[in-house]
Amino acid sequence: MLGGYRIEGRRAAEIAASVERAVGAGDLEPGQPLPPMRELAAELSVNPNTVAAAYRTLRERGVIETAGRRGSRVRSKPATTGRKYVRVEVPEGVRNVANGNPDPALLPPLGPAFAAAAERGDREPVLYGEATVDPELARLARQALAAGGVPDGPLAVASGSLDVIERVLAAHLKPGDTVAVEDPGWGSLLDLVPALGLRTAPVGVDDEGPRAEDVRRALESGARALIVTDRAQNPTGASVTATRARALRAVLKGHPDTLLIEDDHGHGIVDLPLHPLAGVTRHWAFVRSVAKAYGPDLRLAVLTGDETTVDRVHGRHRLGPGWVSRITQRAVAQLWADGVLNTAEVAAAYRARRDRLIDALAERGVEAHGRSGLNVWIPVPDETAAVSRLLHAGWAVAPGARFRMSAPQGIRVTVATLAADEVAPLADAISGALGSAPTRNYV
Repeated sequence: MLGGYRIEGRRAAEIAASVERAVGAGDLEPGQPLPPMRELAAELSVNPNTVAAAYRTLRERGVIETAGRRGSRVRSKPATTGRKYVRVEVPEGVRNVANGNPDPALLPPLGPAFAAAAERGDREPVLYGEATVDPELARLARQALAAGGVPDGPLAVASGSLDVIERVLAAHLKPGDTVAVEDPGWGSLLDLVPALGLRTAPVGVDDEGPRAEDVRRALESGARALIVTDRAQNPTGASVTATRARALRAVLKGHPDTLLIEDDHGHGIVDLPLHPLAGVTRHWAFVRSVAKAYGPDLRLAVLTGDETTVDRVHGRHRLGPGWVSRITQRAVAQLWADGVLNTAEVAAAYRARRDRLIDALAERGVEAHGRSGLNVWIPVPDETAAVSRLLHAGWAVAPGARFRMSAPQGIRVTVATLAADEVAPLADAISGALGSAPTRNYV
């Protein structure tokens, strides 16, 4: 069952560490089944409860998953995965439209803002005990959030959307709780939730966002939290419409104890209005990051929410990193104040690239989705075959398996740097990879 690898240890911590080392080194591969607990206990001459405790630790760390009578196996993308399992190897000469990155040409220059922030830091050094949120950043953030209809609330700053989401989930939930997540959805989030020892409840997504009936079923089945991407949903490009927002608010009103988390990472790169859900439930969090608009290396996200949630996140953050660099915060505030990013121009550029590819695919009888953001989602009957054929044709796309749980198969194409003269060749390649009978199912 485990090939040549032998699990070792007498205590639960030792057994868990043995498995985790093997996964990290690639000796145990994603999807590989682990021995039944009693069988491993007999082999190691330990109590079955010791193995059960080791497996529980591995589940909580996101290394393995348990599927009832089918037993335990290494997760398809474990938190301890070796590098070769998480990297996309794009051969030389193959065009990479799989990476999910923004177009570097559309990112604003950061040098002047950071120079000004650093110069101020020289004059007014930030010392221990000072405010963790820069006042000017807070003022500008509140102004922008209010303009989008987000309820007023206290602010905190963390290192990106995923950092905020992890802290909010940890502030309210305990291992074993269930979180309703979009399916297809952000691959990193789908990995984070089980890594925290939480369960996932998939919620179908269409072009208007999470489907209200799916959310209702998840909450009625016991999900304690719901995570929604307001715009530029990864991988489908969905954007919550006013109609869908009303339907989702109606569902949430019937479940006021739900922890609602909204991710608006698309702010600055989309030209569709925001329709927030915040304020319907007792505990809520709204996060807005700058990675897509200003570059992934600018690790900063602003969080607002109810007082309890933000206070818990802020308090726990102070016990760890303490705060996000005030130099970084001041630089972002400078970028916002100067308006160095032409949001309308950037959003129009990304929209044109999405629309060109979607239209070209439609002309070839291929269904595709992408209302906002950097990506186009294409349902396919067999994503492994589609990815392989496209790679052979000179195009690297992202397989849908990274982004879905129970949703039908698909592939993701990042259009951020897709030139106009590349659209037709790519559309031809996708059409050819799907054959003469493209699929028509989305969720």
